Amino acid sequence: MNVENHDYRNHLRDLHDECKNHMYYHVTLTMTDGSTFDGIIENVDMDNITVLAGEDVMERESEGDESDTRQYYGPFGRPRRRFRRFRRRGFPLASLAALALLPYIAPPPYPYYPYPYYY
Repeated sequence: MNVENHDYRNHLRDLHDECKNHMYYHVTLTMTDGSTFDGIIENVDMDNITVLAGEDVMERESEGDESDTRQYYGPFGRPRRRFRRFRRRGFPLASLAALALLPYIAPPPYPYYPYPYYY
């Protein structure tokens, strides 16, 4: 058995186990070609991974009544709204180079406001 082949299989097994541990989490996926994207791991089998990949969608200009936007948002109209949707995509496990949890930063707690005490 070739050492390189053994290392490759160990790497795939490690990625498979890591994907299984992070199922249903929002993760960042890095592919072997260097591209990265985020998504939610939905299914993992021995050869493939199914991900709900996030994509940004902008609102079209033609939606809505033009006179209505000028009335409420001034002469320039309202800014275009951005939406986020997820589409199911499948990838071969061999094309996955790295997997990381998407870092969410918890907001700091509210500072204590010193209310005056009246007795």
